[in-house]
Amino acid sequence: MKKPIYVIGHRNPDTDSICSAIGYAHLKNAMGDYTVPARAGKINSETKFVLEHFGVAAPVLIDDLYPQAKDIMTREVIAVKPGNTLRELGHIMTRYGVKSVPVIDNQGMLAGMVTVGDLAKRYFDELEMQDLQEAGVDYGSLLRTLDGVLITGNCLEKQIKGKVRIAGARTLTMAKVIEPGDVVLIGDRETAQLAAIERGIACLVVTGGCAILPSVKEAALNKGSIIIQVDYDTYTSARLINQSIPVRMVMQSEVVGFKPSDLVADIKTVVIATKHRFYPVTEAGKLVGLINRDHLIVREREKIILVDHNERTQAVEGIEEANIVEIIDHHRLGGLETGEPIFIRHEPVGSTATIVANMHWHRGIDMPKSIAGLLLAAIVSDTLFFRSPTATPKDRETAEKLALIAGVELKEFGMSVLKAGAGLKGFSTSDIACNDMKEFQMGEYRISISQISVLEPDEVLAQKAEVLSAMESMRSREQYDMVILMVTDIIREATHLLCTSQYNNIIKLAFGDNGADGLWYLPGVMSRKKQVVPPMVEAAKKKD
Repeated sequence: MKKPIYVIGHRNPDTDSICSAIGYAHLKNAMGDYTVPARAGKINSETKFVLEHFGVAAPVLIDDLYPQAKDIMTREVIAVKPGNTLRELGHIMTRYGVKSVPVIDNQGMLAGMVTVGDLAKRYFDELEMQDLQEAGVDYGSLLRTLDGVLITGNCLEKQIKGKVRIAGARTLTMAKVIEPGDVVLIGDRETAQLAAIERGIACLVVTGGCAILPSVKEAALNKGSIIIQVDYDTYTSARLINQSIPVRMVMQSEVVGFKPSDLVADIKTVVIATKHRFYPVTEAGKLVGLINRDHLIVREREKIILVDHNERTQAVEGIEEANIVEIIDHHRLGGLETGEPIFIRHEPVGSTATIVANMHWHRGIDMPKSIAGLLLAAIVSDTLFFRSPTATPKDRETAEKLALIAGVELKEFGMSVLKAGAGLKGFSTSDIACNDMKEFQMGEYRISISQISVLEPDEVLAQKAEVLSAMESMRSREQYDMVILMVTDIIREATHLLCTSQYNNIIKLAFGDNGADGLWYLPGVMSRKKQVVPPMVEAAKKKD
């Protein structure tokens, strides 16, 4: 099955990140690609409102892109049961060209592994005809191994108790050796057959495809003996009988295996130490896949399209393990490296959704109302309904066109989106501190900048001490040099900036010395991208 290309936004996704991923996946699929929209974090209240409004499912959640066992395992696995015979195992190995086979019970639980090496060891250790009683062989296994025809008897599930004898001697001599309960292999010798049955044998194997005479059949019925007719000669039948041994007798029950969630990096360490070729993958004990050691060497990486970001620090964990094929964004360039040239659409507009919408129209791809509505909501959200300095005439023009397609009144819908995102119901101080958080590397400094847009900033500022404490805990835990929270007042078009840092002089260089107790008031500041990050970058340079 062809693997999808995932279209994914940044960590702590906002409405633009989620809706642009859905919108761009729609465009790519309409153009013939196989893409799936994804997200790198939980959905906020504003985005949830938008998705529910247009009846669109949330993108698939990808916690990280570090390859796991489930990404490299073979799901269609050939397996055997513990009761299968070695001959049946051999047929499976030959038919499918495999050298290792998992052993599972009737519920699919892993019981062990069996390899060609296990079979070879059994062969070289074999000094005499196998004691079938010790091996736990039943008559059904014997019948299947010899490709025989059952002539008399029906207790095939009964285990063999006696020895296997080849009736090659004279009848008189043979009668002295054969004991009750034995299995006797014999050719076209009626007298010897009757003598063996008379001794109380459990099973008579008539070789060479010889006909079973009525007298022999009647004697077996009277004595309760099983008769199996086979086409193989006596020598071949004797050799095949050893292959009636159940797989459980030769399998390895102590097996090195993995869980679907185990990281490939950890798997490689185990593989190097153990040097097996195949490893089972189990979930709650049930076999779900098989890992071939060779697949660890050549592995197809996940293909990823990044939307609404291009910095590694903002990307989903493990992005370095993926193959980035496209970037669609409206932020500063942040230093991601790719192994080969890729397609990039990068424009200085207020929202990635503006770019995605215009790509639809440029390529002549129609949008359903739901996609138009999502992209419209993303533009409204990212530009704060065109109040943000990042908003451009192109954003407004695109929004007006999308509103017509979506069948909504722009102002009414826009305010409903902002109101959905401005409420703090259910928010903890930790939720507020890391809302819409993005990480930046500014010179030598690793800085986290979160933003929460509200209609009443006093709701947040009343919890200032608790929020600053949550921010300081995050700074210490994640080892940031600085943690910033922008509390943006949508109505008054201003930002209350909270900061906890070892380097407050950087904030002072960027925004002046008028802050008090970790709080700066910045009238006219609404954009992290355009009004906070650039002066912070310059301040970090001056500090260095």
